[in-house]
Amino acid sequence: MKILDLQYDCVINGTVAFGKASYEEAVALLIPLIDKTEFQRKLQDKKFYSKLERDIADGCVMPPITVAFVTAKPVKEKDIEKYVNANINSSFVLDGIQRLNTLHRASVTTEFNDNNNLYINFILCDSVEKLLYRMITLNNGQRPMTPRHQVEIMIANAFDFEALGINVVAEKDANMHNSRTSFRKSDIIQAYLAFMADSPIVDNKKIIEEKMDDLLVGKIMAIEPTKYKSSFKEFLGLISIFQKNAEAFKWLKTTNNLVGFAAGAKHSTKKLKSMNEDQFALCIETFDKAFSDFNPSRIKVGKYRRELSCEYFKNLEEYEDLDAEELLERFSELTAND
Repeated sequence: MKILDLQYDCVINGTVAFGKASYEEAVALLIPLIDKTEFQRKLQDKKFYSKLERDIADGCVMPPITVAFVTAKPVKEKDIEKYVNANINSSFVLDGIQRLNTLHRASVTTEFNDNNNLYINFILCDSVEKLLYRMITLNNGQRPMTPRHQVEIMIANAFDFEALGINVVAEKDANMHNSRTSFRKSDIIQAYLAFMADSPIVDNKKIIEEKMDDLLVGKIMAIEPTKYKSSFKEFLGLISIFQKNAEAFKWLKTTNNLVGFAAGAKHSTKKLKSMNEDQFALCIETFDKAFSDFNPSRIKVGKYRRELSCEYFKNLEEYEDLDAEELLERFSELTAND
């Protein structure tokens, strides 16, 4: 195992060494450490990490793990690498047991090469209490973020809406004027979830939120990242163009329309890129004419709007030349058993 860099942790008065090991070394040297600590989480059912196991076989980079040493005597910087390799059996896994166990399972069916490396944070300090504190503050002490919270943070940091030509406003910052001229941040978050999950069903008030989040994560993880060539940034680029038409903008600002459109558009990005805002407006005009002929007292309007707008834009090349009556006939066939 190689040490790449060192830092001193002033809170626990310990040294943090950033290193790496080949997957083969990690399996041989670190797997035996898994059962050494009673305060660690028990190994979870392998179904929770089956996607990571497949990704490892496909060549993903494993997130770093943390391995700890309790040593009363300070170790000189120049001796850290030698110390780590000589005393690895006396260390324990502070964070990453599930990942290591998944790596172990993957090693049974996958032949790793020298380019497959696991990155490791080695922490050396003089008491287990300090290490337990570090584990709690960095890991177990925090309530896991919901998918929506993670997406909210990602959206805030990954997309420059102003540069993309889109006005997005949080509900707490909205006033009468900008609420009319902007997209709600909550709607963009729902659209992103629909885009990632490949489904317009990203919430359900009948299902408790925690379970709905589990179902949503399952949908997202079932989609291979390389399956579609389009990105959400491209989707936002389409929005910035189509919003120039007043009727299109009004349609897109409706949550159910935007969510359904986001789920379907990833399948038709190439076709949508060839359209201008007025052509898009004609498409939604046809869609709305067809949709308006459903009896609102007999259907769940919001659910149907999400699902059918997704279906329409998912198969846009098939539907774009149909008039409203023909489109209604196709929609009625799709919903006949509902």
